[in-house]
Amino acid sequence: MLETLKQWDRELFVYLNSLGIERFDGFWIYVTKIESWTPFFIFLIFLIFYYYKGKKAVVVFLFALLTFAITFLFTTVVKDYVARLRPNNVEAFAELIRILQKPTSYSFFSGHASSSFSITTFIVLVLRKFTKWIYLAYLWPLIFVMSRVYVGVHYPSDILVGALVGTVFAFAFYFLCKKIISKVEVTVN
Repeated sequence: MLETLKQWDRELFVYLNSLGIERFDGFWIYVTKIESWTPFFIFLIFLIFYYYKGKKAVVVFLFALLTFAITFLFTTVVKDYVARLRPNNVEAFAELIRILQKPTSYSFFSGHASSSFSITTFIVLVLRKFTKWIYLAYLWPLIFVMSRVYVGVHYPSDILVGALVGTVFAFAFYFLCKKIISKVEVTVN
């Protein structure tokens, strides 16, 4: 059963990767880089400090950073433990896929997916009571993780598991953050 799932994962990866169009390569290479999203991150930080004031804003901001850091650390540990080769490093795929990046680290699970979904989910959870537009923030991780298949460095299962792990961490840190904020409210009042 596990081997069948792996085979489907590989076949789906090859299919999705083959949908790439050369004239869009520059776009996907740009959006797959974390630093390309810096203005978006600044905007999210602005929203935190706009909707939350004083100590509460600082608490939410620090929890957003903590969510990212712990998710990133956990992802790194799991990648090293599982040690799954990235598709771009699998010789059998050399003639089958488009490779636009050549990282040598391991594949399972996607750090792009886990970190982007953890940050986005955390931000959505803390800001959803202020604005329903915040759900549009999910466009970022969706584009971000699609780029990883496009550039040839992640299987769909890497993306799916990464997104799930990031979302779970976001909920956990959101609930901790809520508890801390309620204590900050008590000390302020």
